[in-house]
Amino acid sequence: MKFRPKIVPGSLCKMALALIVSLVAYAPQAALSQQKHAVVPTSTIFPGDVITRDRVTEVLVTNPNLSPGYADDTQVVVGKVSKRTLVAGRTIQVGDLRDPFAVQRGAAIRIVYSVGGMNLSASGTAIEDGMAGEVVRVRNRDTGVTISGTALQDGTVEVFQK
Repeated sequence: MKFRPKIVPGSLCKMALALIVSLVAYAPQAALSQQKHAVVPTSTIFPGDVITRDRVTEVLVTNPNLSPGYADDTQVVVGKVSKRTLVAGRTIQVGDLRDPFAVQRGAAIRIVYSVGGMNLSASGTAIEDGMAGEVVRVRNRDTGVTISGTALQDGTVEVFQK
């Protein structure tokens, strides 16, 4: 014999109404938590420009077919450099950004070399651009010799031993 609870018609309506009210009450909160945002420029940003906070804004994504890979937080793009022209109001693709160069071609730089307790430094000129951590070629101003070293965040180049 199966157990069948006794349902009073009035209580069924009350339970259904309570369920509907609770779903409606929580639906907007769930929808808000699932909304996506995209970062867009407020004005045109050209290649080589550093992106600042006042040049971008976050907007609500309303197109469900938007291609992936766009920046969804301003912290992702601020301080980066654009590799191509970014049009105002269009999403910014993360692949269109790079870190700023620590060493720029043609700039006067300091060359440092350390071994044991000995530290040597010389003035030089960068032959190529480089981000922090990249290997770049530099020319020693005193000797004219071209050497390679690692670009540091402060703009100096640390020469390594062969």
